[in-house]
Amino acid sequence: MTKNRTYKSEAMAAIHETAVGMFKAGVIDKQTLREFDEGCLTPIHEFSAEEIRALREREEVSQTVFARYIGVTKDSISQWERGKKRPAGASLKLLSLIERKGLAAIA
Repeated sequence: MTKNRTYKSEAMAAIHETAVGMFKAGVIDKQTLREFDEGCLTPIHEFSAEEIRALREREEVSQTVFARYIGVTKDSISQWERGKKRPAGASLKLLSLIERKGLAAIA
């Protein structure tokens, strides 16, 4: 079973695939493979309340619609945009993808 991963680019996906092959062949160790993982996967960063609001407005959707795409409640989006709470885990990953590729990337 393979994991679905989102890479920075097609080139990074190819590099990672090569690294996995090298690991399976015993050419590189697990630590080196982990370093490739970190370098190849879409970066995730913390989002400020203003950044979340700007991202949603850039995509021209309401809080309710944005919440449905991300898989959270409208109240969560509202709290994030007011700085009352902060997104974490999968929500951060989805926000990073939306920031880089737009809402259509996760539709």
